Amino acid sequence: MLTLAEVMLELEQLGTEQTRRTFVRHGAPEDQIFGVKIGDMKAILKKIKGRQDLALELYDTGNSDAMYLAGLTANGAFMTKKQLESWAKKASWSMISDYTVPWVASESPFAAELAQKWIAAKQPSVVSSGWMTWSAIVATRPDAELNMEALEELLQRVVGEIHDSHNAVRSAMNGFVISVGGYVMPLQKKARDAARKIGKVEVDMGDTSCKVPLALEYIDKMIARGNAGQKRKTVKC
Repeated sequence: MLTLAEVMLELEQLGTEQTRRTFVRHGAPEDQIFGVKIGDMKAILKKIKGRQDLALELYDTGNSDAMYLAGLTANGAFMTKKQLESWAKKASWSMISDYTVPWVASESPFAAELAQKWIAAKQPSVVSSGWMTWSAIVATRPDAELNMEALEELLQRVVGEIHDSHNAVRSAMNGFVISVGGYVMPLQKKARDAARKIGKVEVDMGDTSCKVPLALEYIDKMIARGNAGQKRKTVKC
């Protein structure tokens, strides 16, 4: 059974300077990342799958690669509300706040409660985690379990606030509209209307070539492919 030290050593050995530089350009903390490709990380994941205790230890290291691996390893259904809130506050950059934290939070029985709380937070990364958690919820949970009225209100909130929101939050809000339009059939029309109203969303992606997708265009592509409304088993990848 691998220890924390052994996993950290494996991560360090898998890291490359080229990948590290790429992640740093996207916002990763330069002194807290080895630069491990996600595909290479999956080999370690197979060895530690189900190790909830180890996942918590990995996240607490503050190392970006370890934190991402923690999100793949942990089962959010077994995490306490306090643990999830701690993860949201400690997220060091967008790869953690927009993916790792929402992954585990969406698996929790407290998912909707935390998502709603986080989108009202002062810390932009936590707000982003909140919107991305909502996106994960609607992508994985049956429509019958969703509060359609609450989701409709959130769509209207995005329309009214997205262009004046913090740079780190705008992309997550745009993603929420896409998720509702692509996964929640009863609200597809309202999501498309919201997407049409918000139009192009400007987000400073730093020294990268990344672009924010047009929500309406993305939703329509999902519809054209025939996979709109098809729920995902997990959003982890």
